[in-house]
Amino acid sequence: MRIPRMIAVTLAVLGPVAACSSGGGAATPSKAPQAATVSASPTPQEKGHPFTGLPYEELKPVLAVKIENTAAGKPQLGLKSADIVYVEQVEAGLTRLMAVFSSKLPAKVGPVRSARISDLHITPQFGKPAFAYSGVQTKMLPFVAEASLFDVGDTRNPGAFFRQPGRFAPYNLFANTKQLLAKAPKASKARDIGFTFGEAPAEGGVRKKTWTVKWPAATFTFGWSETKKQWLIWQDGKKNLAAEGGQLGAPTIVIQYTKTERSEFHDKNQSYTPLVHTVGKGSAIVLRDGMAYKAKWSRESEEKGTTFTTASGEPMNFAPGQVWVALASRKPVIP
Repeated sequence: MRIPRMIAVTLAVLGPVAACSSGGGAATPSKAPQAATVSASPTPQEKGHPFTGLPYEELKPVLAVKIENTAAGKPQLGLKSADIVYVEQVEAGLTRLMAVFSSKLPAKVGPVRSARISDLHITPQFGKPAFAYSGVQTKMLPFVAEASLFDVGDTRNPGAFFRQPGRFAPYNLFANTKQLLAKAPKASKARDIGFTFGEAPAEGGVRKKTWTVKWPAATFTFGWSETKKQWLIWQDGKKNLAAEGGQLGAPTIVIQYTKTERSEFHDKNQSYTPLVHTVGKGSAIVLRDGMAYKAKWSRESEEKGTTFTTASGEPMNFAPGQVWVALASRKPVIP
């Protein structure tokens, strides 16, 4: 984010002009001139929301929800209201989403699916958010218990979840967001996670109409819409539609190239769960305003956010609005 200008106002306070004495003596000033300096810096509201860069009245609690991302679970509900959407690789080369809500909260969200170990490495940057999901394998339960989050999953908070008519299990589990947050009254409020928003870099971008990212069993294409000022989303050759109507899209898409390797967890088919490393350094592509920019990312620790910079080291500003972060690999493989 560009550093806000400090506005300095200097007021010169002058003393009155002294009158001559009756004896015709020289005029003398009653007081030496005084100067008062007042500095004004933008309030947090003027800087914009830390997740979106948009205006806001107050910072609200953070809710992260694990969302299904295969054809069987579409169209998804609630994603349009998310501040940030992470795309993560799971077993068999498929992907699953983690939607992060704070500035806006949809009434319902889903389909809600099970958590993965990579989620627990992403959430600490938000402090201690509420985290909603539909279960984990037994071996991972101790990791969830120790993670920096408030567990509001279907086991701990069953009253917040319901089965959506017209869909089939396990793709019919949805949740009421207010009830999710009600079980986490001390959930951390939104805070700086390293994102900066503002004008695009003056140079370094390449005009692009589309950009495609591949995982072993999933392909995303982002296409720029000049009319909507968004990168509209296609998955596996089909429009990624929202249950609320319309095509999903965002002003900023970040393709964050990470190291992905086999974790100690696997599913019932012995397909290993990928562990996506989001701490460290790497390269990225930032899509905004119909342009693609090469960028670098850095995250010092799990408690810290991720900063994005240009090749010259300047902040890589995002366009205000929703941000999708695709956690990809240069050479995607199934762990």
